[in-house]
Amino acid sequence: MSNEKYQDNADVIQPSSSGTDSIAEEKVQAVVSMTQEQIGDVENVISTIVSPSGREVKITGNVDDAMRLALESKDLEITPEEDRRLVRKIDLYMFPLLCLLYAIQFMDKISNGSAAIMGLREDLKMHGDQYSWVGSAFYFGYLFFNLGPGQLIFQKTRWLAKTLGVFVVIWGMFLALHAAPSVNYASFIFLRVLLGCAESMVTPCFTIITSQYWKKEEQFMRVCLWFGFNGLGGIWANAMAYGLYIRKDSYSIEAWRVLFIVTGLITIFVGFLIFFHIPDDPSKAWFLTEREKLMVVERIRENQQGFGNHRIKKYQIKEAFTDIRTWLYFLFSVGNNIPNGGLTNFINILIKNELGYDTKKTLLMTMPTGAVELVACPLFGYLSILCAKKKVPFLQHRTAWGIIASSIAVMATCMLAFADNSKNAKLAGAYLLYVAPLSFICILSIISSNTLGYTKKWTVSSINLVAYASSNLAGPQTFIAKQAPSYNGAKIAMVVCYCSTVVVLSALYYLNFQENKRRDRIAAERGPEKTVVENMEFADLTDLENPHFRYAL
Repeated sequence: MSNEKYQDNADVIQPSSSGTDSIAEEKVQAVVSMTQEQIGDVENVISTIVSPSGREVKITGNVDDAMRLALESKDLEITPEEDRRLVRKIDLYMFPLLCLLYAIQFMDKISNGSAAIMGLREDLKMHGDQYSWVGSAFYFGYLFFNLGPGQLIFQKTRWLAKTLGVFVVIWGMFLALHAAPSVNYASFIFLRVLLGCAESMVTPCFTIITSQYWKKEEQFMRVCLWFGFNGLGGIWANAMAYGLYIRKDSYSIEAWRVLFIVTGLITIFVGFLIFFHIPDDPSKAWFLTEREKLMVVERIRENQQGFGNHRIKKYQIKEAFTDIRTWLYFLFSVGNNIPNGGLTNFINILIKNELGYDTKKTLLMTMPTGAVELVACPLFGYLSILCAKKKVPFLQHRTAWGIIASSIAVMATCMLAFADNSKNAKLAGAYLLYVAPLSFICILSIISSNTLGYTKKWTVSSINLVAYASSNLAGPQTFIAKQAPSYNGAKIAMVVCYCSTVVVLSALYYLNFQENKRRDRIAAERGPEKTVVENMEFADLTDLENPHFRYAL
């Protein structure tokens, strides 16, 4: 954030049409509206405002895609009943498929862990730490694609959902190829890298979609819902693995190969559904009437952001890298996802080794991990809504629930690591660890709500997912082969990591709380605005530029 001091009212620059000093002295309120011609001219300066840091910000015709609809929806009146019906309609048409895809992407990830205890390691002659590198290979691809190609492709495209659908089909094909008879260790690693590349864009795309349709206060619950379906993916993958394993003698190929073929084909099918069903943005939503499309624009106006802008703005990339929030997100994702990377690949092995179950029992006993995530994430999201309605101090804010979830993860890891004399306590700890994703959900929803400017949002999201990928890549490496079967070093690393997430989330909460107070104070000192820029919400300003924006806590 700039260190320049904010300017007082006399320093606010009037739009070019405001004319003489006498008008400024009379403090006449000017309304500056963007016309279709001005929008078309991206270099045309429409007006100039002063940011919360006192920096002069020029508003040009290079605006958000939602601006065209915003010009039409200017005088639209929406009743509360109409708004509720619209939200229900969007939820009904969008959410089942979004949740299904998120379940499948997690099912694809953990199919690796199920296959490991079904004979994958033996058939591919893995030894030492080679299986740990299988888990890391996926995130090498994820990391590479988020470092540049992914952001470039998905920000530039005007067919966001269709591009995502194509990527889903491709990743389903890569997954099915895991079962090819010629697959050996080296080719299996290569396929895992390709799978990571193809799958890396799901979370950032879902974050963008969530910000396009729902208000800030609605987004946390929606992210809790679609992310929570990771739990369904976990149940589904282990149930399929169990069914295939107990009938392993019925197939002409190994059961773990059948698992990859089935999950790959399911993924391909869902990819086609995404391509044809999910709209690229609300203006192209086939299930909305023209009035409802205008209503979507009006209901997200208070978010101070719209559908997106497909021109990459270098200054927004720079701002993303210099904003302290970006690096708090980064640090959080490192702490949260080193344990996640290990658990995704080793939870089946941990339960089997620690508790002495056979393969069949292990597959059954791993299913409740998915049930915990499937129930806990939406439940905590719903509790946050109730607390917000009743204005419960601290608990009305989503960051509070992220801190609670991280604290539960610390306790659960301690149970798994240090309850040496109780198998039940160890198992309960393993299950409670699956509350931890709620804190990552908190960060995803905060990025969706609090990062303005389309290029900045993609950049911050990509940096966060680079941390996610690199940490998940490192996670399996904490499980050192010579420490098997207890893997005490990995458990201690998990305790330290989850403790760090509590600290980072607390710092983020304090930073945003203080910044909102500072902006309120500046607004009060500046007094009424002399220049009101109509539809400024859709001018593709960043959160550091927009004086009307307040951070969601």
